[in-house]
Amino acid sequence: MDLDKLRKKINKLDKQLIDTLNERTKVAMEIGAFKKENGLEFYAPHREQQVFQKVRNMNKGPVTNESLQAIYREIMSSSLHLEKPLVISYLGPEASYTNQAAIKKFGSSLKYSPQSTIEDVFMEVAHNKADYGVVPIENTMEGAVYHTLDMFATSDLKICAQIELPITYHLLGNSPLSEIEKIYANSQALGLCRTWLRSNAPEVHLVETKSSIEAAEKAKGKKKAAAIANILATDKYDLEVIAEDIQSVVRNTTRYLVLSQDYAEPSGNDKTSIMFGTYDEVGSLVDVLQTIREYDINMSKIESRPSKRKAWDYYFFVDFYGHCEDNEIKKALKEISKNSSIVKILGSYPNIDG
Repeated sequence: MDLDKLRKKINKLDKQLIDTLNERTKVAMEIGAFKKENGLEFYAPHREQQVFQKVRNMNKGPVTNESLQAIYREIMSSSLHLEKPLVISYLGPEASYTNQAAIKKFGSSLKYSPQSTIEDVFMEVAHNKADYGVVPIENTMEGAVYHTLDMFATSDLKICAQIELPITYHLLGNSPLSEIEKIYANSQALGLCRTWLRSNAPEVHLVETKSSIEAAEKAKGKKKAAAIANILATDKYDLEVIAEDIQSVVRNTTRYLVLSQDYAEPSGNDKTSIMFGTYDEVGSLVDVLQTIREYDINMSKIESRPSKRKAWDYYFFVDFYGHCEDNEIKKALKEISKNSSIVKILGSYPNIDG
């Protein structure tokens, strides 16, 4: 077959794809109308996981599962936008890593609202100014984000999904590396990229900034300057990628939570987050942990935070596998309540990374 015939074949397939996508979208809009009429949530994390799993199971290649999931993410994002123009609040500014995580979860078709603090993200969702919120909860290098944990102590919002985002740094600018005289970066980026900088830019003047976004802002429009930032900064600040993935630590990952007014339905592969406080009695924390063990619950994380009610009083935050509607977990939570001053289910959500 010659090139012209192959291109005609592609054109025919493109028409079929477009027609099929529009048919799918029409059905999605009918589902959206049903949800609106019956007061149901438009975004359904459990259904999202089912779709992704179905796509992976049906995929025969050569398109990879990762690429196919990214394509379906945008298909579902477009459908969601047509069902209801959702607003996603996130810890800003625009082009931050939390912004990148939010887009990874919800796609590019929805409206995104940057907030200056984690508390502001909670408030936007709580006051119905945003449909969902995205906040960081932990990083593999730096541990838990305590401000997010503290907000759960007083907020009634629920966790309905999670996102895991590898933190990658790129050198961005408008000139070749050989012409760069100054590089802007925050302290964490400088530390994680120092090996690359020593090998590839040993004579370049390094200027520390408060954030990666500030670094990109300072490099914008400067011919002999560059910034270390994430890939979203290229569009916002009109920068080009000079070098990709220049960090020396390859497994620096941040986990984010999606905030909602409601719990997510069981998906068959879930994680639950709870907060509890113990009585001021010997062995009270051990009793709670023993209950988790007795019910054969796989605990993946535990953190403690001052309760701020009185000195040396703490709340404990625990993640474990399973959904709060599972029978054994229901029984375990009932037992935990007997040995706790407070128990709060923060959310059950699909155990997928976004």
